[in-house]
Amino acid sequence: MALFNRKNTENRTAETATAVLAADPQLAALTGDYTIDPAHSEIGFTVRHAMVTNIRGSFADHEGTLRLDGSDPSRSSASIDVRIASVDTGMKDRDGHLVSGDFFDAEKFPLMTFRSTAAEQVSDDVYRITGDLTIKDVTRPLSIDLEFNGSATDVYGYERVGFEGSATILRSDWGLTWNAALETGGVMVSDKVKLNFDISAIKSAPAA
Repeated sequence: MALFNRKNTENRTAETATAVLAADPQLAALTGDYTIDPAHSEIGFTVRHAMVTNIRGSFADHEGTLRLDGSDPSRSSASIDVRIASVDTGMKDRDGHLVSGDFFDAEKFPLMTFRSTAAEQVSDDVYRITGDLTIKDVTRPLSIDLEFNGSATDVYGYERVGFEGSATILRSDWGLTWNAALETGGVMVSDKVKLNFDISAIKSAPAA
């Protein structure tokens, strides 16, 4: 019974906090449709290489939209398309291997996509976006915790919002299984991959 009561108390506390934040007029003013600015955003990854170091990479060619609801964050949504061939790890030979059939097979599957299915506010400035991540011909659920970095009007008069966050996946869950054994034990590429998101999005002008 004590556990049941504690859970009820926690639920009421969370609901109260969300209600207070939802009532904030500054947050509500952010409600609208946004386009991700690829020139000021980064979608990347970090993966362990040869068991001893991290390789970092990013995708230069991506586009996406956000629907933000400041009054009810659960009604927010996101859609992102990433062109696999734009991968950049700082080494052309490695990038060529990543887009080959051993990994992404970019010629056959040119896009990696994310389509949100749910959103929730988990703390003052952190939002969890859950959706479907598709890589090659595999679609699996993914949750991304994004910290809200704030909003501003830039020098060109565009209203912007910023988010950053990450999610960790097992690449084998999406059929990315290539590897090579090391003489000293272990494998060349870790199964665990950290996806990194640093997003700047521009608010769309209201329809005339």
